[in-house]
Amino acid sequence: MRWRERSILVRALRLWRTRHPRTFREKVRYKMLRDHRDLIVTFADKAAVRDHVAAAIGEEYLPRAFAILDDARALRDLELPDAYVVKPTHGSGAALVVSPYAPEDTRLPEAQWGWVYRHVRAEHAPREQVARIAETWLTKLYGQGPNREWVYGRIRPRVIVEEFLAGPDGSVPDDFKFFVFHGRCAYIQVDSGRFGTRTQDFFLPDWTHLPLSGGPPWADPAPARPAHLAEMIDVAQRLAAGTDFVRVDLYDVDGRVVFGELTSFPAGGDSPFDPETFDEEFGRHWTVPRRYR
Repeated sequence: MRWRERSILVRALRLWRTRHPRTFREKVRYKMLRDHRDLIVTFADKAAVRDHVAAAIGEEYLPRAFAILDDARALRDLELPDAYVVKPTHGSGAALVVSPYAPEDTRLPEAQWGWVYRHVRAEHAPREQVARIAETWLTKLYGQGPNREWVYGRIRPRVIVEEFLAGPDGSVPDDFKFFVFHGRCAYIQVDSGRFGTRTQDFFLPDWTHLPLSGGPPWADPAPARPAHLAEMIDVAQRLAAGTDFVRVDLYDVDGRVVFGELTSFPAGGDSPFDPETFDEEFGRHWTVPRRYR
């Protein structure tokens, strides 16, 4: 950890700079520095959050978990189906997706690459190599120290193995991300083609397409309104109870709404907005508390 991430003076400076947040990015940074509740740690822990989800909306919304492991070497001996997903419980954006629908030419990198995000076929994912990559995850601290995404430093490092969620053609399904402020969904982000040509679109809850880009291009044609949108919004709002803001990620797989994750600090407070006016627009829905209790 770099010295400035340990520095009391640096933390004090960041607290001072974020004391009057106005935009969405500013409010995420405000929350990162001040909201140290146990609930936020639970949200970020991919194993512990399963109990939270089961209590809030029911186990039927959870993807099946084949194993939660303290020792990644145990991956070598697990009996698993042809398709499965391996993720660290204490990080974000890392996953090994193993399925017959992966591109034929995709291979796993060497373990030292760290936070790997890859979709491969089983014949190109020898269990020994999968275990080595997962072992590397367990040695790493995600985020940038206690002054930034501190939450990951409080999570017990483990590896979770879950079912592979497939779209109609066997592909990785679209990822629906619900921005919920004070228990109400205000915006929905849709990410498609996460292991290919990625697209990203933003919508209002009534499925009005927004002229907003977060980096990747819009889908052409735009994503159709999901059949279970009302249920997904309801699920997202129920999961967001008890906090001022959280992004709830869900999937709609063959008529089944499935939980993905809860994100309290999208992009570490650096979410891109084009046009920039949407940074302030998103922030208008969010009144940060003077103190988190």
